[in-house]
Amino acid sequence: MKLFKRGNPMRIFKSALLISVAIIPATAHADDSDAIIVSANRTQQTTSEVAQSVTVITLDDIVTRQSVAVTDLLRSVPGITVTSNGGLGTTTSVNIRGSESDQTVALIDGVKINDPSTPGGGFNFGNLLTGNIERIEVVRGSQSVLWGSQAIGGVVNIVTRTPTEKLAINAAAEYGWRDTARVVGNVSGKFGPVSASVGAGYLRTDGFSTFNETRGGKERDGYRNFGANAKFNIALSDAVSVDLRGWYSDGKVGIDGFPPPTYSFGDTPEFARTKELVGYAGLNVALLDGRFRNRIAYTLTDTRRRNTDLTGGTEFETFNARGRNERFEYQGNVDIIDAVSATFGAETEKASFRTSSYGSPFSRAEARINSVYGQLSAKPVTGLTLSAGLRRDDHDTFGGKTTFSANAVLTPNEGSTTLRASYGEGFKTPSLYQLFSDYGNTALKPESSRSWDAGITQKLIDGRIEVGATWFHRDTRNLINFIGCTVLTGICTNRPYGTYDNVAKARAQGLEFVLTLKPVDALRVQANYGYVDAINAATGLDLVRRPRHSVNLSADYDWSFGLKTGATITHVGPSFDNASNTRKLDGYVLVDLRAAYPVTRNIELYGRIENLFNEQYETSYRYGTPRRAAYAGVRLAF
Repeated sequence: MKLFKRGNPMRIFKSALLISVAIIPATAHADDSDAIIVSANRTQQTTSEVAQSVTVITLDDIVTRQSVAVTDLLRSVPGITVTSNGGLGTTTSVNIRGSESDQTVALIDGVKINDPSTPGGGFNFGNLLTGNIERIEVVRGSQSVLWGSQAIGGVVNIVTRTPTEKLAINAAAEYGWRDTARVVGNVSGKFGPVSASVGAGYLRTDGFSTFNETRGGKERDGYRNFGANAKFNIALSDAVSVDLRGWYSDGKVGIDGFPPPTYSFGDTPEFARTKELVGYAGLNVALLDGRFRNRIAYTLTDTRRRNTDLTGGTEFETFNARGRNERFEYQGNVDIIDAVSATFGAETEKASFRTSSYGSPFSRAEARINSVYGQLSAKPVTGLTLSAGLRRDDHDTFGGKTTFSANAVLTPNEGSTTLRASYGEGFKTPSLYQLFSDYGNTALKPESSRSWDAGITQKLIDGRIEVGATWFHRDTRNLINFIGCTVLTGICTNRPYGTYDNVAKARAQGLEFVLTLKPVDALRVQANYGYVDAINAATGLDLVRRPRHSVNLSADYDWSFGLKTGATITHVGPSFDNASNTRKLDGYVLVDLRAAYPVTRNIELYGRIENLFNEQYETSYRYGTPRRAAYAGVRLAF
């Protein structure tokens, strides 16, 4: 018998919330400091100075939660939903405020990592492991003025471990369910003018069937991943430095397909391999006693994918693709006067791809986009920050696009109350596949959006209680969809198998509610609720796999003798798996438990149980999800 039945998640959440509130003492004191975020305005700011809706997942959060996949952390952010086609390594989408997954800008250490060889040109989060990640920044709302194409839903910036002043060594190893093993390590320090951070990690697991085991899947689809990260900063002088950054991931995962004779979805001996490389080389120059900061950089992302079928015992390639992005960037930040600053820059990006299926000749294409942007920020009075920005992009196929943003944040009482309002425009260029493949259409227009949000955050009892609420609204037009061609006229001329066209509009609106409680120093409770009403504006039907309701509750307690314990409850409401809203995905509740104990000053043992009550659920129709699992590990820090 299940303790948590569908239909009761709100009762669970409310009960836990009431218990948490009941134990708040009458008087309390807490150290309170704002988190630093870079991705909101492309410069370091505290969250109290940022008008956009942001969430920062810190290293402490990552260590406490013990999560292996980045998406396990992202799904706890209000307004974000995650869907996957199986376990680790399979295609995984992140939707921010009901947007499409390829309408999210994904960054690693500030470098855009979209894959031009995918149909939508987005990023697959399936191979992104927490490994040596130090922080995750999430900015919600259209952000194209500073981040360009794809920033319709928002921005996710993954920051790997940064160099440290003193030599630091961190390592961890764990083992658990279905022969899952993981090791990860990182070394950082400063040696004269050179600061460095270098790390690597390896994971392997027998996994579970990509074809849902509750529907008949029997073959375990395993996964293995090797990853590496590196950062070097070379100080040539007090005002000049060189930045070098690199990130690499090599993943191989079992997938399922459509075997004969029925050609219905089921177990198949197929594998998908993905190699991802991210590189950055930059020169930083500070002028005018540090008031004028300049950055010139070259960035590279290279993604290679290959699918292999082993039916009959012989290896046969079914798919091969490579996507590549090269970018040259200049960014300047100048403090005009104490209360006024500006951020501005120019970029040029060359994207290219090649794809082949079942041994066919490679299809190839490339495109270039040139951009300039600028944003002015002012603090006319104490506690008030205003900003406005403008961007112009010129694409060598579809032409130009101009976007605008304006934001305001007010903290009238030294940060106890924060009022925010922001307006942003976004756009997404048609992908190379949508433009130049056999189904492509070079007359496509960019997808575009207009979004706004307004919210309030209130701190009480010296920061022991923090509550916030944000309402958002976004309209998106010129959405690109694939259309079938039954009559070969107009756009369908010579396109018997279909093509892409700007045929859809969408509307998304909703509420994000966040509550943090710290009644005593040893206890921290975090809760949030997200309501996302995302619909096809033409039909009024829900967008695919966009649950309207999500609730997250996390509580952690540090015992006086060193033991740390915690639990997370996640509820995701029902959604639809198809555009006609005829196939429903049920909602679900997941409960995770965790504990950690320091054996010595440098050694810590930890363990967790995921999906404690063995909930059976799907985020994509017929695709498997992990069942109850237990893991144990050890961390070393010197």
